[in-house]
Amino acid sequence: MTDNNMSHPKVFAIILNYNGKDFLLSCIESLYKSDYPNLEIVVVDNNSTDGSLEDAREKFSRLHFIKNSENMGFAAGNNVAIRFALEKMADYVFLLNNDAVVEPDAISKLVTEAEKDSSGGIWSPVILSWDKSRIWFAGGDVLWDKMKTFHITTVPSDSPYQTGYVSGCAILIKKDVFKKIGLFDERFFLYYEDADFSHQAKKAGFKLIIIPSAIAYHAEQSEAENPSKLYWLVLSGIIFFKKNFHGSKGLWIAFYLMLRKFKNSLDLFAKNDEKKMNVRRAYRNYKKFLR
Repeated sequence: MTDNNMSHPKVFAIILNYNGKDFLLSCIESLYKSDYPNLEIVVVDNNSTDGSLEDAREKFSRLHFIKNSENMGFAAGNNVAIRFALEKMADYVFLLNNDAVVEPDAISKLVTEAEKDSSGGIWSPVILSWDKSRIWFAGGDVLWDKMKTFHITTVPSDSPYQTGYVSGCAILIKKDVFKKIGLFDERFFLYYEDADFSHQAKKAGFKLIIIPSAIAYHAEQSEAENPSKLYWLVLSGIIFFKKNFHGSKGLWIAFYLMLRKFKNSLDLFAKNDEKKMNVRRAYRNYKKFLR
């Protein structure tokens, strides 16, 4: 898996783990099977309580392990390991969710295409569902007027193609991107940090590219039923659009948010439940993240 073959750029694969007992070992195993010859693996743990970190240390003792003292979220948690990788002279950082796996040749294919295109900054495989029955991500874009992002679920070309944003589930990032725009914005605890990082990279002149021949699989653990999921989706969405909308677009965001808050009030009047209250909390709390 790993050697010091200096003819290949050094890639650090980073797995952020939080209570990933059901999937973490499979995720690491897929990286161990990678045919890329200059690969190091870092597991950064957000203070898991399910024994997943201990299991990984026991089975894969030669990896780099970093344990955070608290659940720092996606952006801040990954940033800890990204700093470590860059200090170790990484040429590329490959982020992989703990509930995802990659084909053995995926990283090789991503790096091969990355080395061909100096204008590229971030490369993504096509990501299938865990059971391989459907495409989960083949690119994405931002609907600015509706304050939403969406996944493309069909592959438009067999050749590499540009996309509007990339999912943080599985991405290869050139070190130059971090040097130019910095790390992930740590105001995003969960969700939209990848859309924001993509947007900043594009503004800095980097291309975001999908490599259809590189394949990953995602179990979508983060999309399981979770009472706080809606809170973070709404909160992070507001932070993203408020941060990146300016001028007249900023006025539109203010108006659109007012309409959404009014709808939430009507929904709560009709039926007071936990999901609607989480939306209300997000509307009340987002301002403190933008100070």
